[in-house]
Amino acid sequence: MLLLLPPSETKRDGGSGAPLSLDALSFEELSAPRAQLTRAVVDLAGDHDAMMRALKLGPRQALEVARNRDLATSATMPAIDRYTGVLYDALDAPSLDESARGFGARTVVVHSALFGLVGALDPLPAYRLSHDSRVPGLRLKAFWREPLALVLDRTPGLIVDLRSEGYAELGPAPTRPDSVYVRVVSIDGTGRKRALNHFNKQAKGRFTRAVLEQRPEADTVEELLDWAAGAGFAMQLGEDRGASLPREVELVA
Repeated sequence: MLLLLPPSETKRDGGSGAPLSLDALSFEELSAPRAQLTRAVVDLAGDHDAMMRALKLGPRQALEVARNRDLATSATMPAIDRYTGVLYDALDAPSLDESARGFGARTVVVHSALFGLVGALDPLPAYRLSHDSRVPGLRLKAFWREPLALVLDRTPGLIVDLRSEGYAELGPAPTRPDSVYVRVVSIDGTGRKRALNHFNKQAKGRFTRAVLEQRPEADTVEELLDWAAGAGFAMQLGEDRGASLPREVELVA
């Protein structure tokens, strides 16, 4: 099983790891595009105003430009510790025990707009880049879509896509029986479903933490749903989105 997480725009400062080494990241087949995009972002950060426009930042977010300028020299920390925000606060990765983190290293992948797909414990610096950021000469969707789709297509076993739709478009998951897209919904007393925003991220973080703590052996969607029910999560098959998109699974929050 592979859990595919979105990144977060907010990240922890600092770290105790050595500076960025692209060779230390998972999925070595992404090394070339990572190097190209990293160079472009560092170069762009040399022009403060241009970087602010590219990242759509306000005056209080100027620190993000320095983060990008110092990508090659700043300290690193494991990816799931670097990201903050609602999903990652609910996951609370730093409090997981060694066994859970080890399981995460084998099963959790974070989709970074800058580095593509990275393993949960891959060492990352603080940075700022989103799926809709504008890097001169590079359209991120066109830049990443094919290489990321190829990596995911070659990944065997159950894929559980917990990303936002923006990141799912940036690197499509394969369309096959053991690949599903998770949508968080609420259901009112009349049975009417409603997609959630804030609680969407919180539910995904709680779900991911439960997987890492309990370490289920789920090779099929049916096994995933059975485990989820036993773990206290209301999870069910959603609507078929057509032949070109993975099947939806609904996580009821």
